Amino acid sequence: MTDDHTGQSGLGELCRRAGEILSTAPGPLKRVRVQAGDMSVEVEWPEAVVVSAPAVQADQAVAETPAAVGLRESPDVIVIAAPLVGTFYRAVSPESRAFVEVGDTVEQGQQVAIIEAMKLMNAVQADRPGRVVEVLPKNGDPVEYGEPLFVLEPCGLQSSQK
Repeated sequence: MTDDHTGQSGLGELCRRAGEILSTAPGPLKRVRVQAGDMSVEVEWPEAVVVSAPAVQADQAVAETPAAVGLRESPDVIVIAAPLVGTFYRAVSPESRAFVEVGDTVEQGQQVAIIEAMKLMNAVQADRPGRVVEVLPKNGDPVEYGEPLFVLEPCGLQSSQK
């Protein structure tokens, strides 16, 4: 190891470069590694999961209607879950229109939200097409990895078919 006194500034520069890579990447990344000399920063996320049952806290469960909980437990719905821990945003900025609203049809790969984590904005995308039936967190709410964010009805499935 060298006698380099720029350790803190070098690490900061590596983190900044990793952030640039994440913010300019064309799609969600699973792993980023930036190295300069003997210093490196490596960030890796686990695979995104589709959750069939919501992971709600006790105080949230009281506010949920039985119909909303039943809808999410139906085998005919798609749940878009948080791919990482952070702050949930429905739009690019407070003045901007939300990416999706209840009733909108989304395509596979379409951005539906943003999760901010460590000052980085991470796109949340639909992994399958469907119609938005429910948006679970409020704008600005903290979310956990795997927490349900959106409930979608698969395309072609009518709510009158039960």
